[in-house]
Order: sequence, then C-alpha cells, then structure tokens
Amino acid sequence: METRLEAVVVPVSDADRSRHFYRALGFRLDLDVTTGDGSRVIRLTPPGSTCSILFGSGIVPSLPGPSCVLLTVPDVEAARSELVERGAAPGPVRDLPTGVRAISFRDPDENEWVLVEGMPMNRP
Repeated sequence: METRLEAVVVPVSDADRSRHFYRALGFRLDLDVTTGDGSRVIRLTPPGSTCSILFGSGIVPSLPGPSCVLLTVPDVEAARSELVERGAAPGPVRDLPTGVRAISFRDPDENEWVLVEGMPMNRP
C-alpha cells in the first residue's frame, strides 16, 4: 500500500492568532471554513511542501500543545535568517548526533518546529 502524509493536526488555543503566525512565516492558506455545527478548519501549507497543517476548533478533542513537527530545508542558516525576518524566534544552529544541522522555534501554543538540513526532501 502506497501512502503519502497529507496533513498534520497542530493543536492551538486561538485559531486566528495561529493563522496569522503561520501566514507571517509564508505558509499558504489553503482552507478556512466554519461548518454548520460551529467547527472551524484551517489548512496551511509550508512553502515547498506537499504536506499541510490543520488546526481550528472541533477538529480533535485534545488540549493545545505541545507537539513537534519536523521540516527539512536545504540551508539551515538561510532558513534561520528568514524566520527571524518573519518574526519567529529560532534558537541557534546546532549539530545533532546524526551529523545533521538543525534549528527550532515554537509557535504561540508552544508547538515545536524543528528544521533540519541535509535530510532528503523526497524519499521513494
């Protein structure tokens, strides 16, 4: 069975604040709908990604944060600079035990985003 990761649910406490945060980071807004029962679904996709994030209200019964999401980038230093320019507060570049360089930052709900350099972007 072939599968592809389509979306990751990110728990948040304020959908509008999170939508603004991720849009400021350059995520593409794919969907923002409110259903008849009052549930709201927001879907955003990171630049260059085929996998999206979902959040809103009435999606999952869990409390907000923290979760951890891993992204790959071709240049971790450039990614760090862009994150700073866009208002995020990434930590310093660090070397992981696997020999990969990484940075991380947290969203307003303390969900951690780890950006790693040198991992393959697409796997067979």
